[in-house]
Amino acid sequence: MSASAESLIADIPAFAPHARPAILLRPTEGTPGVRDSSVGGPLLWPEDEPWPVCRAPHLMEVREKLSDEEREAWQRIDRDMKERHRQNPGRAYEVTAEEARIQDQIMAGASSLDMITWQRSRWVQDTSGPGVPMVPVVQLYSRDVPGDHWPAGMDVLQVLWCPNDHSELTDQAYYSGPTVELRYRSSSVVETALNPPRPEQADNGYLPEPCAVGPVEIVDLPAVDELPEDLYGEGCRWADARGIEFDRGLACRPGWKVGGWPSWHLTDLIPIDCSCGARMRLFLTMDSGGDPDIVVGRFGELRIFTCPTDPSHPIRLNIQ
Repeated sequence: MSASAESLIADIPAFAPHARPAILLRPTEGTPGVRDSSVGGPLLWPEDEPWPVCRAPHLMEVREKLSDEEREAWQRIDRDMKERHRQNPGRAYEVTAEEARIQDQIMAGASSLDMITWQRSRWVQDTSGPGVPMVPVVQLYSRDVPGDHWPAGMDVLQVLWCPNDHSELTDQAYYSGPTVELRYRSSSVVETALNPPRPEQADNGYLPEPCAVGPVEIVDLPAVDELPEDLYGEGCRWADARGIEFDRGLACRPGWKVGGWPSWHLTDLIPIDCSCGARMRLFLTMDSGGDPDIVVGRFGELRIFTCPTDPSHPIRLNIQ
């Protein structure tokens, strides 16, 4: 048996209670149609149903030109700092308390300074305009992605997002990214709207290229954050003996994924709890790069969590 989660469980049965089914979507560049599962492809959409629009405030970068006096003061501080370092190379580049005060005054709360254009930039909540049309991200048919999450009579799942960053969203703690909407449908009663509106304002990293999917069913395991320490150690030793990595090789498999376990490779474990008190489960992972050519967070993963008690409860979002 090859080195897989199933073979690990066969050798170490204590892993069995921790195993979860998952489906790797494996998107590849293509020309999917509305009757196909896809990433970034067209959606099967009722002609009489309005296209969803995001009306939540989104983050917008505002750039401000420094005055001549501000630019000259910044350049003078920079020259003085470099001269002090030249005279004493053993010390780090440092500014005095007074210079730091002047720089803070020049920045005026902005987050960064472009020293080529001499513009400071800040992110603000933009509430102007009629709203931003949502963008198709994922469409999945139950024939391609079976599981117990399908509502009765529904065989199409659609995921859309607003292609702009947002923060301070309702029920989304510690999150900054696109707003996300899930819809289920029955393909037998839907025709198609061929020309959905395109957003005028969008982050190109949130506009996926059309891709077909090649779903593969796997067994996924949790990593160190959600396993007993001794069992995690056994799993790592088992994997090392077979020349593979336990983390991301057998546990918390990366990529576009339905179900399975989330990785907490950038932070400690963040419990994702529903408003009803239930611990939420990973539902869908959307990954940066690859043929969809999207970028979320710092080239990371956007994960959707759902309530195992009642799937109608609001979803939770997390980026790693």
